[in-house]
Amino acid sequence: MPEGHSIHRLARQFNDVFAGEKVAVSSPQGRFVDGAALLDGHTIISAFAHGKHLFVNFENDLTLNVHLGIYGAWTFGGDDQFNGASSIGAPRTIGEKERGTAEVSGEYQGAPEPKATVRTRIVSEHGWADLIGPTICRVLTPDEVRGVRAKLGPDPLNDDADPASFYRAASKTGRPIGVVLMDQKSISGVGNIFRAESLWRQKINPFRPAKELDASELEALWEDNKHLLHIGVRVGRIITTEPDDRPGIPETEAWPEHANYVYMHHGEPCRRCGSIIRVEEVAGRKLYWCPGCQH
Repeated sequence: MPEGHSIHRLARQFNDVFAGEKVAVSSPQGRFVDGAALLDGHTIISAFAHGKHLFVNFENDLTLNVHLGIYGAWTFGGDDQFNGASSIGAPRTIGEKERGTAEVSGEYQGAPEPKATVRTRIVSEHGWADLIGPTICRVLTPDEVRGVRAKLGPDPLNDDADPASFYRAASKTGRPIGVVLMDQKSISGVGNIFRAESLWRQKINPFRPAKELDASELEALWEDNKHLLHIGVRVGRIITTEPDDRPGIPETEAWPEHANYVYMHHGEPCRRCGSIIRVEEVAGRKLYWCPGCQH
């Protein structure tokens, strides 16, 4: 599932290529026909992300709300005035870099024939975007947008995020901190990789009851996830290693071998203490951690 940085990259791309544009909205698949009709022919004002939710605001006071889930993705194309990544989302081949639309489309001849699986198509004068496989694709009123956001935990990437609600949520539960960090009602945008890496970086046992962490530990987790998420937005990949731990390798070239400390490194020695990194199933997801330095 795409983590929060990918959705913020999506919001940035929508703002770059669609903001201020009158668009045609359709549902080739047929599962979003009514919603598309509410947005068709209207102008996109802006887009923003909150955790793993994308919100695209239209001038008629309606908002397209998309959650990609496990299988969702957006694909883009357009002319030389439509600059952005060719695709962002889950189905991209592992390791595929986000290529510019110009690298993919060649000479622009308009939007291609949509695939039968396209839930939503958005077309402007200069380009198009196709959405496939989302968990959520709906149209919301302003009150409904506020209602959705009210149920989400603070997003470290948003300037108005208040970490105090994350601290309160963690301090009131006996659930493992490794579970709380994945709870989008407690903190938004943190996924499996950021969870594992931030806990390792802070030397925190993922199985410790969240309420046993002190204020400084919770603040460190918030700040570290914020730091790592910002790197993800900037680079387009989850890079959690520090420059000193990959000398001569810039963050843009770190993936995959030098990108992470524990994620997908199970069975290997921890680079900090030498203990063997483990992977365990926790709440339906694989949790990577070091029993030596995260005791």
